[in-house]
Amino acid sequence: MIDDQHLLQDDFDTLPDLLAGWRGQWPEMGIWVLLPVAEQHRIPDIQAVCRSLDVPLMGAVFPALVSETGFLQRGAWVLRFNHMPASFLLEDMLRPGATQDLVKSVQPHLQPLSPQGEATPTVFLVFDALLPNIATCLSELFMHLGSSVGYSGVNAGSETFQPMPCLFDRDRCVGNGVLGFVLPAATRVVAKHGYPVSRTEMMATSASGNRVDFINGRPAFDVYREMVGKEYGIDLTHENFYDYAVHYPLGLISALDVLVRIPVAFNEDGSLFCVGEVPPYSRLWLLRAPGLEESDCVDQIVQTSMVNPPGNSSPLLAFYCAGRRLHFGAEDAAREIVHLQAASGAGPLSGALSLGEIATLEEVGFPQFHNACLVCARR
Repeated sequence: MIDDQHLLQDDFDTLPDLLAGWRGQWPEMGIWVLLPVAEQHRIPDIQAVCRSLDVPLMGAVFPALVSETGFLQRGAWVLRFNHMPASFLLEDMLRPGATQDLVKSVQPHLQPLSPQGEATPTVFLVFDALLPNIATCLSELFMHLGSSVGYSGVNAGSETFQPMPCLFDRDRCVGNGVLGFVLPAATRVVAKHGYPVSRTEMMATSASGNRVDFINGRPAFDVYREMVGKEYGIDLTHENFYDYAVHYPLGLISALDVLVRIPVAFNEDGSLFCVGEVPPYSRLWLLRAPGLEESDCVDQIVQTSMVNPPGNSSPLLAFYCAGRRLHFGAEDAAREIVHLQAASGAGPLSGALSLGEIATLEEVGFPQFHNACLVCARR
């Protein structure tokens, strides 16, 4: 997906020389910058450097960065494309017509990349995690583009789920938006969670966006609390909700998959808020997040051709769900990343902590919005 990477830590002042050197070798290059929340104040300086050197820039702010040894709260990943792919940044995805603008941003770049009989290109999207309609945007995008393109991506923003401008290019820094790349067909992207499923089925009898008001006709929090107690013996209360919800997410049952929906907040009226939409009358299961030794997530990723073939040293880009890290804890989550690098034969590994993940359901080419996933991409 990317051609090279560089980690800035205490040397942000070297960015002009780094980009000038790259630009001398690859005149059509562009960069994607991943920043942790603690470094968001550097956005104006990064924009100014890219404007002065006429380097195309896309960027996003995440809770933390991912490296081959674990997680970083400081620094910046500067990811280079030797030939900057078609890219775009759209603001206010809640406005009327926003999805049509998304389609118009993608569609002109598909035909040259997807000759008849060849594999499809990939649209990689980075949404602001606070948008409540991401799954709807993806469904509408599929209605226009169908399986002419693969879909992948992640969510950016703060792990506190407080509003912040988290997407940027050379001139703007926006919230409630989406950043996108149209990537060649040679790009490989996969997302897996590996969560086992309980067979206690429920129904979201009233829901809107990412808010679930009623499950089985009763306040959602009450039913969720009863199910967690019945299945796993946990006495869930309003006080300990944040300690347990990440370990016992809801599973949204789709035709061919189970999508993880992590509850992140509740109202006094009993409604639950999840990362990702829950349509009305959805069928739900209660899930149990696995322990690290139980998880086969990395093995599933490696089995989907994400291993570097001999002689290929292309970087591995990895996004790790913040909810997954909360469940495992930072130490075990870092161990899973180390396992990923070793099992995939990756050389350099870069990425960020994500707040929701997007993948294509391969059987039908449909985009799905996930929680708790590892998303991996490479050429």
